[in-house]
Amino acid sequence: MIGIVDYRAGNLTSVARALESLNEPCIITNDSRLLDDVSHIIFPGVGAAGAAMANLRESGLDGHLKKWVQDGKPVLGICLGTQVIFDRSEEDDTPCLGIVPGVVKRFPADLREGEERLKIPHMGWNRVAFRKDHPVFAGIPGDAEFYFVHSYYPAPADETWAAGWTDYGIRFCSAVARGNLVAVQFHPEKSGRPGLTLLANFCRWGGIDAQ
Repeated sequence: MIGIVDYRAGNLTSVARALESLNEPCIITNDSRLLDDVSHIIFPGVGAAGAAMANLRESGLDGHLKKWVQDGKPVLGICLGTQVIFDRSEEDDTPCLGIVPGVVKRFPADLREGEERLKIPHMGWNRVAFRKDHPVFAGIPGDAEFYFVHSYYPAPADETWAAGWTDYGIRFCSAVARGNLVAVQFHPEKSGRPGLTLLANFCRWGGIDAQ
């Protein structure tokens, strides 16, 4: 059973529908007791870091997320769920969960590709250069594109956490992985076949990093 963490941060139904299309049973809940019993945790989210952290603290899920990671349960962060696992976000100058060392930064205001000024948020399809030996990214073609919607991006303090990179005016970390934790800045549940491959890999994954 896959547990989808509900902390009032949106896009939960689309994740559940993607899992259902893979015939993977799942529950959407904020009940930590139910989430203790699932085999895998998906921690999605859209919205602002400040509100997300307030909801997590109010519900007590902040401490449980740290414990699930520490206990070795496979955990997948998505979009905002990826950002708030870092130490701090520049969005609202928000202290976050501190599971991954580093900060979440805003794209520069004058973001350019050549002479073209790029829009913020970064919205639409883009490629991810994955660390090829990780089981959750296995079988994804090198030219695959994933769907992004974000104005902030992860910046790990230690680049060995980085498991995927994307170019959008700058080269930024779009996936992190270590041990039983994987987190991606894009939305696999909205990314067609490559995204479903990633989700299917995660659901079969035992939580052991190839490195």
